Amino acid sequence: MIEIEALHAGYGRIPILAGVTLAAKRAEVIGILGHNGMGKTTLLRAIIGQIPATAGRVRFKDQDVTRWAPHRRARAGMGYVPQGRAIFPHLTVRENLRMGYIDRGAREDDAIDAVLADFPRLVPLLERSGGALSGGEQQLLALARALCGRPELLLLDEPTEGIQPTIIEQIIGLLRLLHERDGLTIVTVEQNLEFIAELATRVLLLQKGRVTRELAPDALGQAELMEEFVGVSA
Repeated sequence: MIEIEALHAGYGRIPILAGVTLAAKRAEVIGILGHNGMGKTTLLRAIIGQIPATAGRVRFKDQDVTRWAPHRRARAGMGYVPQGRAIFPHLTVRENLRMGYIDRGAREDDAIDAVLADFPRLVPLLERSGGALSGGEQQLLALARALCGRPELLLLDEPTEGIQPTIIEQIIGLLRLLHERDGLTIVTVEQNLEFIAELATRVLLLQKGRVTRELAPDALGQAELMEEFVGVSA
């Protein structure tokens, strides 16, 4: 599904990724952990094309997409929910969903209705502005908006940040449904170890712009290991 080979990227003259290599098969859920500043967000932005690769390669569905623009990657089947949600606060919920629509074989109304069937909490909020939603509702909207493009690969950056536990449980349930029912491949950067442990099929540790270790999800309960490699207690 997605193959990253010796990927280098950064901001101007500041290198961040120093040769990241990873791969995810269809229907895998990959959790990425690491201290702040290790390149987790940069990695997702490089995969979706917001930051150009300075070396290495990104392959998606057996195509080299390293030089593709973000909109082309989205049309090929990548979805991205950035840290901080980045919804359009002055647009309604319905208009936000329309902004996420990509013609990948379904009419706009049908694609949005299919997503809303999985997000019933958003239905009574369709005419409300995005900025009037709670933080948890905004996160649900950001996720639903990405899914309106019918992605095959979903990139999530800190999806539980600042979200109340009840919404986190909803997000876990939704992602598990999409993974199991639709075969969605998910790559998520997250500091919430319980979230990663419940969803991930594999966990990768990112240190100084490189993947340095792979863990089974049940290893996230080892407090000393998590303190050493992630900086949070299990």
